[in-house]
Amino acid sequence: MGTVPWGLSPILPWGLSPILRYNVWMDEHAGYHSPLSGRYASTEMQEIWSSRRKIGTWRRLWLALAESEQELGLDITDEQIKELRSHLDDIDFGAASKYEKELRHDVMAHVHTLGDAAPVARSIIHLGATSQFVNCNTEMLQMRDSTKLIASKIAHVICNLGDFAHQHRNVPTLGFTHYQPAQPTTVGKRATLWAQELALTLEELEFRLDTMRFRGVRGATGTQASFLDLFDGNHDKVMQLDTLVTEKMGWDTDKRFSVTGQTYPRIVDAQILSSLAAVAASAHKLATDLRLLANLGELEEPFEKNQIGSSAMAYKRNPMRCERVCSLARFVMNMPPNALQTAAVQWMERTLDDSANRRITLAESFLALDGLLDVLGNITGGLIVHKARVSANLQNEMPFLATERLMMEAVKNGADRQDAHEVVRTHAIEVARKIKEEGIQNNLLERLATETMFQGVNLSMATDPSGFVGRAPEQVDDFCNSVVHSIRQRYIGSGVEIAQLRV
Repeated sequence: MGTVPWGLSPILPWGLSPILRYNVWMDEHAGYHSPLSGRYASTEMQEIWSSRRKIGTWRRLWLALAESEQELGLDITDEQIKELRSHLDDIDFGAASKYEKELRHDVMAHVHTLGDAAPVARSIIHLGATSQFVNCNTEMLQMRDSTKLIASKIAHVICNLGDFAHQHRNVPTLGFTHYQPAQPTTVGKRATLWAQELALTLEELEFRLDTMRFRGVRGATGTQASFLDLFDGNHDKVMQLDTLVTEKMGWDTDKRFSVTGQTYPRIVDAQILSSLAAVAASAHKLATDLRLLANLGELEEPFEKNQIGSSAMAYKRNPMRCERVCSLARFVMNMPPNALQTAAVQWMERTLDDSANRRITLAESFLALDGLLDVLGNITGGLIVHKARVSANLQNEMPFLATERLMMEAVKNGADRQDAHEVVRTHAIEVARKIKEEGIQNNLLERLATETMFQGVNLSMATDPSGFVGRAPEQVDDFCNSVVHSIRQRYIGSGVEIAQLRV
């Protein structure tokens, strides 16, 4: 019957027929495809981490290296340079795959593939370089571009939240500490808390962008020995080579690693993934709050006309978008320990046990966070506030929340503070017990009205929450005018938009 593909048992249908086996290989749905590309990540982020972008960047690095070496006097002809430039993007991935099966080396496979396409330049491709010349520099470029895209999407979410906060700056709502009823705030003020966390993570990402460094031209162990040989011991030309290649790749020459081994320091990966994880954690907190508020009936994520909340319970409006944010966030939040472990075991100048791991962790951290932010942009751009429920939930608790102020008013009218406290405490505990055990409405104010020390106090103030929100509306204004406005000025209009929700 022949060999069963993938080691499957012959009883499975894949082992029954060569025809069936052929159909499996031809069927795009028969193999594994990452949900990050199929369901979540944007086209823009997928392009940054695509094979075409990666190998296209390798070829541009080889061109930059050859051009720079020529400018510094090596025997490289204009024809060779022209030939390399004419084959930057016509990549024969099939040929490269065949070479890699033979050579067991991905970079050399593409060196040979490019050499076939550019035979005149074959002899000077990758001249003096090691594999990490193309790998490390390409990854830094990918992480830079990915971080810029992530930063733009965070900014979009922050601006959405700023608009929402301004719109609802005056809407009182029940505050919570320990997820227990606490002093009132406003719907808008709570939104600024979410935006503030994201603004801090954006600031962190901007710092990462500002301090990212290019690996440059360093050689097999970072000593630049091969290039020193090429230039007959001329240290100045080796240094100029590093500068020229950095410039040609569009990187600030003031931002290069001072020294490297064969690779750039892998601790950089851990730093960047930690910054991404902080974004994910803030997004998780926001989405969790929204899920809790959806249960209270106060806020909801967008819900489309034909959307199905549950296959069984047709009435449900599950917060599936917020749940997706939390799900993807947990994935991103768990990536930094992996990167730290990789950095910790890079023996001496380099080991190869980072390679397969980093192919997954770097790309997928960015892809997952990208997909998360697209969903979060969709949510924050269409939040629904049920003001009647917000008010009802707050009014149910207002008599309790107003007791301190009522006590102070009683003291002003001559009552003893400790006596007032005991009266309020006794009634409040009994009312709370009956609400929980008997389901009564909160009648604390009516009970206090029967007490002599409270008969001169305006108890109706306890039903007007606007007097209990402190400076919440003004804090919203301050936040929007400073933090949100600054972010809007820097990012909105940059051309980056939140991608359409895909599922």
